[in-house]
Amino acid sequence: MKTYRVVVTDDAKQDFRRYRDYLIYVKKSSQAARNLVNDYRETRKKLETVADSLKDPESEKLKQKRLKRINFLKHDYFLLYRIDGDIVSIINMFHSLEDYENKLN
Repeated sequence: MKTYRVVVTDDAKQDFRRYRDYLIYVKKSSQAARNLVNDYRETRKKLETVADSLKDPESEKLKQKRLKRINFLKHDYFLLYRIDGDIVSIINMFHSLEDYENKLN
């Protein structure tokens, strides 16, 4: 089984902090934030072994940018990532209800 080194871009780090902080400061739920952090870590770790096995996106915009999607295991969030050789770069994080395609650079 092939394994990848997973790196997280600054944009993806900012996305993650925004969602975490929303749960802590707006929703006032540190438990929900901890659960999100744990799910994020598990999903990121999973990419080390499954990145190339996930189906290619149907979205033309994602295909043009060579991006793939992995859904969180327990929450309604997902990561967009790109594979370059043995490196998986997490590009963005979104909530499943967002119009993420219009937010991509």
